[in-house]
Amino acid sequence: TISFTVQFNVGGVNERLGTTGIAHLLEHMLFKGTTSVGTRNIEAELELYPWMDSAHDSLAEARARGDSVRAVELSERIVQLEDSAAVFIESNEFDHILTRAGARGLNATTTNESTVYFVDLPSNRAELWFALEADRMLNPVFREFYAERDVVAEERRMRVEMNPAGALAEAHLASAFRMHPYGVPVVGYMADLQVMSRQDVERYYRLYYGPNNAIVGIVGDLDPDQIEAWAREYFSAIPNAELPPVVTAVEPSQRGERRTELEWDAQPQLQIGWHVPAGTDPDAPSLAILSSLLTGGRTSRLYRRLVLESRAATAVFSSLGPGMQYPQLLQISATPRAPHTTMQVEELIYEELELLIQEGPTDSEMERVRNQISAGSVRRIQSNIGLAFQLVESVALFNDWRETFRYSDKLRAVTADDVMRIARTYLTRSNRTVTTLVKTENSR
Repeated sequence: TISFTVQFNVGGVNERLGTTGIAHLLEHMLFKGTTSVGTRNIEAELELYPWMDSAHDSLAEARARGDSVRAVELSERIVQLEDSAAVFIESNEFDHILTRAGARGLNATTTNESTVYFVDLPSNRAELWFALEADRMLNPVFREFYAERDVVAEERRMRVEMNPAGALAEAHLASAFRMHPYGVPVVGYMADLQVMSRQDVERYYRLYYGPNNAIVGIVGDLDPDQIEAWAREYFSAIPNAELPPVVTAVEPSQRGERRTELEWDAQPQLQIGWHVPAGTDPDAPSLAILSSLLTGGRTSRLYRRLVLESRAATAVFSSLGPGMQYPQLLQISATPRAPHTTMQVEELIYEELELLIQEGPTDSEMERVRNQISAGSVRRIQSNIGLAFQLVESVALFNDWRETFRYSDKLRAVTADDVMRIARTYLTRSNRTVTTLVKTENSR
């Protein structure tokens, strides 16, 4: 078996207001096929799309004017045109071709900084991946566009607008990042999704999605010379794309704590984030160890204090994010256990952080956490697909696949003094953003 990943170095940070969520929508659309895959009659199919897109533009104008009658008429017209196009479409043919070839795990994911497509294939079908990937890189057709856009809008509705945890996470990042695009959700804003057109997506795709902006990771039972030959054969004729502009926005240093409160008829939750350096910074391994010291397992400091000893919380965890290329957040999330409040849990967290800053971690804690993170890193690269992901990420972040295998050594070099230094430097009141989910008044 061979695992294939192709990462396009374009994601949420490369979008602008008005087209937020476009990279994630493109993730969906690139499974819709090409001029030769997914169609029974490409000429007849393509003839319908300008009419459909024109109706969509008129629909956006009608909604902006508040003309609900005209909006209903145009919505029905788009559905009729989509039904007409469906006659010429072989839905999910891209998926079916790979499945018949023995593929497993076909999927994709979009982050703030990249979009990754991946699949496992039998070794004797490796050339098929190159043929299909080159075809959709060069000749994609964004068929079933408006129906799929509605699917993505519904995904946002379920993940954010009807989900208290999702709403809390979105509000937290928006509060912490007021200048940097990390504050904009990868799934996009609903207002943008509802008016996004096929032309918007096609322009964005043609601008940034080319072989010069892609990293391919291939791991498994393969012949490297043959793989390189196929790569040259299938990808060399594809035109290069533009590289996304470098994100120059820098989040200004906070001049005081930021607090945001969301009311929801749901269990209260707490999220605290401190601005910390990017995942490529020399302090990144120390930050990973700090995070694991706090919430990595039942013996971690905050789990022991909040969940086991005080029983003030039912859960606590921490993370670094939402991306790695730019200065990010060290985030702590906790769910209070009734009758404890978010404020009580918050104070316990600060008490434990102060102890860590003053006394530092013990030698046994440091060894446990180093082993814990190293073991997790090893587990991630034990599968072909896991190793492919890590290699591609190392190239994207460090321009060197060897960084995948240097991480454990970097963890071993972190000292207790390093942990105390970064905790003292970054875990300050003025550098933190606090977001809480509280019960609505009428539900108390």
